[in-house]
Amino acid sequence: MAEISAALVKQLREKTGAGMMDCKKALDEAKGNMEEAEVILRKKGIAAAAKRQSRSARQGSIGTYMHPGNQLGVLVEVNCETDFVARTEDFQELVKDVAMHIAAADPKFLKREEVPAALLDKERDIAASRARNEGKPEKVIEKIVEGRLAKFYEEVCLLDQPFIKDNTMTIEQMIKAKITKTQENIVIARFARFKVGESGAVAAAAEGEGAEG
Repeated sequence: MAEISAALVKQLREKTGAGMMDCKKALDEAKGNMEEAEVILRKKGIAAAAKRQSRSARQGSIGTYMHPGNQLGVLVEVNCETDFVARTEDFQELVKDVAMHIAAADPKFLKREEVPAALLDKERDIAASRARNEGKPEKVIEKIVEGRLAKFYEEVCLLDQPFIKDNTMTIEQMIKAKITKTQENIVIARFARFKVGESGAVAAAAEGEGAEG
């Protein structure tokens, strides 16, 4: 096995926020491949974050983003467990990143559970009709519809959207990575996106206290 350099371990730590030993183990497992090591850490982080998702998150911060020209603005509330973490530079950067992402990606809902059933039924009908018009056999249409619904969720649900600064991870995965790093539950509670000329703000609020998933 190739020797894993301290510089490579440090690079992975800076990129993921994981501990030095975890980074070393991931790089060993990935035989020095940085991208594969990131995936390994991300999977482990999701498992670790899941253990914290039931914990109450009553502290946090409200972040804002104002697009140049003052024609588009965002408000977002991100919660954590303690005021100490809420005041950290890392947490504040997370809040700013989420606000900027919302401005750019224009999500309509926070998570899948908030999408109205009527809208989902409509999307299913559209996807099924499209598949039939393309001549797809009936036995695979259901699978095609589920795939297109997943793409729909990616377009309209904040937690499913690829993060604009790193499209290799979703907003949900980014939040879980921060949970692992801070050792605290983190929740995007609600957001509102305002654009001059629109009749109303697009807003979404989380239900409950756990981290979204």
